[in-house]
Amino acid sequence: MRSIAIGLLGAGNVGGGVIRILQENRDSIERRLGAGVQVKRVLVRDPSRGRDVDVPEELLTTDADEVLADPDVRVVVELIGGIEPARTYILDAIRRGKHVVTANKALLGQHGREIFDEATRCGVSVFFEASVAGGIPILRSLREGLASDHILRLSGIVNGTSNYILDAMAREGSSFEDALAAAQRAGYAEADPTMDVEGTDAAQKLALLALVSFGIRVDPAEIPTEGITRIRPFEHQMARDLGYVVKSIAVARADEDGPMLAVYPAMIPRGSLLADVHGSYNAVLVESRALGRSMYYGRGAGMMPTGTAVVSDIIEVCRGLQSFAEGRPPPQAFSRVEEGRPKPLDDERSENYLCVHVPNVPGVLGRVASSLGEHGVSISRMNQEAPGDSETVDMVILTEAVEEAELRAAIATLDRFEDVLAPTHRLRILPPDPLD
Repeated sequence: MRSIAIGLLGAGNVGGGVIRILQENRDSIERRLGAGVQVKRVLVRDPSRGRDVDVPEELLTTDADEVLADPDVRVVVELIGGIEPARTYILDAIRRGKHVVTANKALLGQHGREIFDEATRCGVSVFFEASVAGGIPILRSLREGLASDHILRLSGIVNGTSNYILDAMAREGSSFEDALAAAQRAGYAEADPTMDVEGTDAAQKLALLALVSFGIRVDPAEIPTEGITRIRPFEHQMARDLGYVVKSIAVARADEDGPMLAVYPAMIPRGSLLADVHGSYNAVLVESRALGRSMYYGRGAGMMPTGTAVVSDIIEVCRGLQSFAEGRPPPQAFSRVEEGRPKPLDDERSENYLCVHVPNVPGVLGRVASSLGEHGVSISRMNQEAPGDSETVDMVILTEAVEEAELRAAIATLDRFEDVLAPTHRLRILPPDPLD
């Protein structure tokens, strides 16, 4: 049986998962592919370091050129992460005529155009399923399963760390700090969790989802992004009392006047599809013209889930090598990609939760309500949360649907009041799932 040689750049958590899956599922992969997949070389920092998987010592190297220049290696799998030297290695592999599989969302977000253009010029493929939502085959579903459909909108939970933290806060009443520490102990959060909790990781993934869904390339740094660090147990309690749950949501839509993309925490109705996504799981809800709504759900990170996505890409590349279909359309799903900038959210309308922190004195409620009204913000519900004889009040306000620009102006005005003791907490309130 023919064997296709691959080279791995990196044998850490995900790289170990890839090796284990190739070893444990060898017979199944050979049956599906009609060929074997042989790991020819593995780039590592320290060959003597202990690993969770058995890698023959003779395969290990600290010299990237031994992987990239090996004429037998047809597919290079980049799993070292970061921007450099990953960018240099990938471009080198492409220019040597090797296909590439990567899980590097940050690199593709920053240098995707360069990498895809070079792959097109050199006639090779770049696959990146594992860069979004771990083991969920969302990119392949968008690129292939929905290729005949017109995708209208997608929304989802694409960062498992944030979801784990918010879920722990909701279920256990934990503070943000305690929930983050638990996520770190469980291995779901890095020692520096900034990219996860500030929404940067989700924005990078959302840019790739938009690329494959709409054929529009955007800079992740330009996507309006809000993190979860200001979410308190109080917001979770209010959400529970009001029939909602708090989730960090990534949304994308291709409008005529430009793409709308955003990442933000929001209250979503209990019973909605995304409301029941717990722990470190991810889920993406896709709305398309012909199929309607479809849901993609599963583990968003981890050694074996992410390794599964990487190996699936390896198999897909090898199928192309087997069938001599190396001139197929690029894996970014569109032969012609438009450059786009996410449009401002100013005209987006939503209902909202506001928590205004004020002293417990007569007349303050009226002043707050009057200020909101002056900015065109209508109140649908209001109550004050003040324990006992507390000198301060958490004034909880639910608004009618209002444009983003008007609401931001209203909050900015409120936060300048002498009566307001701390920055106002705001969460969008998403509507219930539509009835089919």
